[in-house]
Amino acid sequence: MPNRIIDISVEKKLLRKKYIQQRLSISPHQWRSNSDKICDNILNSEIFRQAKVVLSYFSFKQEPDLSLLHQHSKVIWGFPRCEGNNLVWHQWQWGDKLQTGNYGILEPLADSPLIDTTLVDLILVPSVLLDRTGYRLGYGGGYYDRMLASSSWYNVPTMGIVFDFAYIPHLPRESWDKPLKYIYTEHRLEKISPIPNS
Repeated sequence: MPNRIIDISVEKKLLRKKYIQQRLSISPHQWRSNSDKICDNILNSEIFRQAKVVLSYFSFKQEPDLSLLHQHSKVIWGFPRCEGNNLVWHQWQWGDKLQTGNYGILEPLADSPLIDTTLVDLILVPSVLLDRTGYRLGYGGGYYDRMLASSSWYNVPTMGIVFDFAYIPHLPRESWDKPLKYIYTEHRLEKISPIPNS
């Protein structure tokens, strides 16, 4: 069993490197175009239209850019700051100041108002890879897995966001990995059916 865990960890690391490099190779024009298509898909979805408080992210290493969404003032937007091993969610609206966090990712200022997490209607989750059963590969820090492991988030819809090439049939997974409930790409809008634990 320990060897299998090591194998999965190595496999994840190799996949992460491969697909980040593939994402970084996208031309700026294609990145912008595909990002805008994802935003249009989300904007036209019933789940987003009904949401009032949405947790999101700022694009990093050419992740899909959700700037078009973030300009919608009808939504209260929450963005994370990394504090220790946890994500702390702050309000941010288009035009507010940002700072660069420890990982080189933009974050709200530390004195920005906190989000009331009991009011969150939707979580847009950044991902390196997603698979057909809703499992994701992130950057390896485990921030979202730790967060989503809490029962307080169980009923909040989670939407994984990737470009279509990063939506694959199957990902290696470990016991702490948490599946998401929706997958959105520039071409797909899919609700994931829960599967029994294996």
